[in-house]
Amino acid sequence: MPDLSKVRNIGISAHIDSGKTTLSERILFYTGKIHAIHEVRGKDGVGATMDSMDLEREKGITIQSAATYCTWGDFNINLIDTPGHVDFTVEVERALRVLDGAVLVLCSVAGVQSQSITVDRQMRRYNVPRLAFINKCDRQGANPERVAEQLAEKLAHNPAFVTFPIGLEDKLAGVINLVDMKAVYYRGEAGEDIVEEEIPADLMGKAKELRHRLIEVAADYDDDLMEKFLSDEEPSREQLIAAIRKGTLSLKMTPVFCGSAFKNKGVQTLLDGVTLFLPAPNEITNEALDQDRNEEKITLESDPSKPLVMLAFKLEDGRYGQLTYMRVYQGTVKKGDTIINVSNGKKIKVPRLVRMHASQMHDIEEATAGDIVALFGVDCASGDTFTDGNVRVTMTSMFVPDPVIELAVAPKDKAGQVNFSKALNRFTKEDPTFRVMRDEESGETIIKGMGELHLEIYIERIRREFNTEITVGRPKVAFRETISQRSDFNYTHKKQTGGSGQFGRVGGYIEPLPSDAVETYEFVDDIVGGVIPREYIPACDKGFKEAVLEGSLIGQPVVGVRVVLNDGATHAVDSSEMAFKTAALMAFREAYGPAKPTILEPIMKLEVSAPEEFQGTVIGQVNQRRGVIMGTETDLGYVTVEAEVPLSEMFGYSTDLRSVTQGKGEFSMEFKKYQPVPRNIQEEMVKEHQKKRAEGR
Repeated sequence: MPDLSKVRNIGISAHIDSGKTTLSERILFYTGKIHAIHEVRGKDGVGATMDSMDLEREKGITIQSAATYCTWGDFNINLIDTPGHVDFTVEVERALRVLDGAVLVLCSVAGVQSQSITVDRQMRRYNVPRLAFINKCDRQGANPERVAEQLAEKLAHNPAFVTFPIGLEDKLAGVINLVDMKAVYYRGEAGEDIVEEEIPADLMGKAKELRHRLIEVAADYDDDLMEKFLSDEEPSREQLIAAIRKGTLSLKMTPVFCGSAFKNKGVQTLLDGVTLFLPAPNEITNEALDQDRNEEKITLESDPSKPLVMLAFKLEDGRYGQLTYMRVYQGTVKKGDTIINVSNGKKIKVPRLVRMHASQMHDIEEATAGDIVALFGVDCASGDTFTDGNVRVTMTSMFVPDPVIELAVAPKDKAGQVNFSKALNRFTKEDPTFRVMRDEESGETIIKGMGELHLEIYIERIRREFNTEITVGRPKVAFRETISQRSDFNYTHKKQTGGSGQFGRVGGYIEPLPSDAVETYEFVDDIVGGVIPREYIPACDKGFKEAVLEGSLIGQPVVGVRVVLNDGATHAVDSSEMAFKTAALMAFREAYGPAKPTILEPIMKLEVSAPEEFQGTVIGQVNQRRGVIMGTETDLGYVTVEAEVPLSEMFGYSTDLRSVTQGKGEFSMEFKKYQPVPRNIQEEMVKEHQKKRAEGR
């Protein structure tokens, strides 16, 4: 039976361009999984191992999270390299959902960037303990201490250096290991020979100061260590490691490692840190919902002998059909076993079990609790739970943000229609943030996603992987509608035909939900005295739900609304579910106009960084796009501007930014909130919508 304490399931995540994939490449090299190092944008044209898609290699970015496994000493490490680009945020979500620990990679020059903040928020959502790795200490302007300060200020971490660089920028020679108080050098052609020496005399003072801080932070989580710290006694190595581990697992401390993945320095010491400080699968509490006991929460045990529970967290279409990545939480699964998909009750025989190494597969006979494996030929959706039939439990799914941008797409010619449909079916299964719908009015196929790049990549994939040329309409923003005041309704639906007719009366009011409400629609049943019989109440709810799908201003979904039903009337013969559903639908439409409806637009959090001399131009450009500047920061000749900008104004921004900053400006953008559009723009939009409808008729 495998020793679970020697297993680590970790993810590597960070802001775009912090060096995650380069770090993963080094980890694979030092653990003996690959025998040569390839760079993300290397001259050899091979590309990094973990970037297995052609598109990833061309753009030099990670699009899909790639999984692999390796061994370090007597530890088995399952590793997932996740994308840094905010458009592929769901890839990070799904990886963090099933991982036990993570490495947050930060650039020693840029420090904590906007996407680092997003990734950190995702780690908190799933309570993932993490180490920080300050990468690129060989770059000009490297300042790990400033990055550690930002970790504390911007992310509210409690950082403490475990390793610190010996020299910075082009003088980076190695790192000081503050636990062992040794200088570590990485010699040999690719830094594979580790040499420990005494700490250089000129750095001894700094090392003692940082070690003192490390013990001080760790002492908060261990009473014995606290006693030693207060009486100035030196703790033993074991005692210090145990305290750091405790602090890390409780999410109250972040051990910080330094180095340069590109220059092959500090990576092996980070791997030691992963095995020392990050949790084994059996040290994490995983909960599931018992479907037989009204979704009561139960704790899963990382025990191979218990009933099987595993979660499908990622789907990919490989050459041999659908490949489903699974995390086994409890029990054992063997090749040839029958497993059950709890969401639909389907039984499936496990035809083939593999461990993934980027795009290569290694067959295995069985997997036990704590493993991350892939299965072939399992038809399911992302987030489905599988069991062996002895229990009926489901794992909570991951958080999936709503799409904010949409495009109309169509195949260029009739012949491409089949492949086009195949591609869209496959992508919606693979990626929960990619949605497809048909616009009934125009008959167009609409794809929705998290940003321009997100949809661009999928369009490119349809061209390449499915050999289909497609035409693309202009990008459209996912607007919403809402109401701004209370409005009463009292509607009677009456229809008399031969035989029994239809009758239903509903009375009540609609009002805005508080701005901090999680739900977008709330139904309150205040009926007393049975004026509407119990059996017709759900039909009323259904009618209101249908009404909020399309507001009357611009035909977009209505959000942030509470419907209160407190009166009504019924007819002994003519009342029916259908009659009350129609009455509710019409009542909502009647009350909607007087409730002063407004249009909401998605507002994005924008972070632009560019050389200081372009500060005025960059700010001017953001203002032109109806942006509100939230703050600016200058550092090392670069200015970072944070702003909130309507998504509808951001199309084509990357081209404009490059042209005014001589190609040196960069930006990242993520969805922040919905807020009302200015009155004049709303009037234009309503006119436009009415004109379209008139033409459509």
